[in-house]
Amino acid sequence: MAKKTKKVIRILLFLGTIMSFYFVPWPIVTAWIEPLPNNIQKQVDKATDYGFDGIVVCVNKTGNQSQFYTSGYKNRENKIPADPNALFKIASVSKLYVAVAIAKLVRDGKLSLEKTLSDYLPELNDRIEYSNKITLQMLVKHRSGIPNFTDTYMYWAAPKESEDEQLALVLDQPANFKPDEDYEYSNTNYLLLGRIMNQVLGHDKFDYIQREILNPLNLKHTFASIQAVNIDNVMSGYYVGYNTDLKTNNMGSMLSTAGDLSTFIRALNDGSVFRDKKEQEIYSSIYKYEHTGLIPGYQTIAKYHKDIDTVVIQFTNTVNFDGYNWNMSEIMYNAIVKILKKKN
Repeated sequence: MAKKTKKVIRILLFLGTIMSFYFVPWPIVTAWIEPLPNNIQKQVDKATDYGFDGIVVCVNKTGNQSQFYTSGYKNRENKIPADPNALFKIASVSKLYVAVAIAKLVRDGKLSLEKTLSDYLPELNDRIEYSNKITLQMLVKHRSGIPNFTDTYMYWAAPKESEDEQLALVLDQPANFKPDEDYEYSNTNYLLLGRIMNQVLGHDKFDYIQREILNPLNLKHTFASIQAVNIDNVMSGYYVGYNTDLKTNNMGSMLSTAGDLSTFIRALNDGSVFRDKKEQEIYSSIYKYEHTGLIPGYQTIAKYHKDIDTVVIQFTNTVNFDGYNWNMSEIMYNAIVKILKKKN
């Protein structure tokens, strides 16, 4: 009887193993284990195999010298090739610009990291839990506990275009945790920081970003939103299984070319975006030096690699939210970095 039981168990384990192969994401496994090509363009040319309609890569080396690599389409309907100078919705990468602006305003004494949400936006005192204990620093560092409005039910099925509508989704909701007791990424934090900046400055925060960050770095191809650009200059964005071009959708995202973004990331990491050491120290205490971005149709990876003194920016314009496309974009990005390190 014991022998029969063992045999049945072995058969079940074998069948389970066979069945598990059916659920393995083979394209991801294949892309991960295949040999690296000997140059970046050959790797970028795999974009369509990875499931991307188009890709733009900028490699910014020592001396702020940029090289561009593209494959696929800027617009697939009209078969327009991917353009290294196309504008791209950089989504959450814009938080880096906001955090730098916050550091500058704190340095100038116009903002205080220790003041609370209630101090700056008292009208929200009874609408956001613990608003009298959530400091500006907690908002910047994603330690506020305020729920993320983009995590609300079916948000991306019909994204809100106005900040008032976005904020309304989380007003009067319980906090996810008490202030500074945990970390949780929340777009609501930066929505509120934007409101605070607008109020303190007396004008739109992007005007300040333009004046204090973009202009000194000569970044002429970075914009506040889709409403500020010629739509023909924007790379199309696609969601898997959805045929409509998403580039005209206003999701509140900043836009930039890969070249502009690479210059900003280098300036952030070499310190030239800051006016002095004190300003840089303030920034280092509140935020990070690299970022990724993800909204329907647009994925961005923006990082500086100190060991090879190189910034690598990657834009891919095909998205789904089940993780597959993001995994493939990371595999593509990591392969590009490996090729660069091999050649360095």
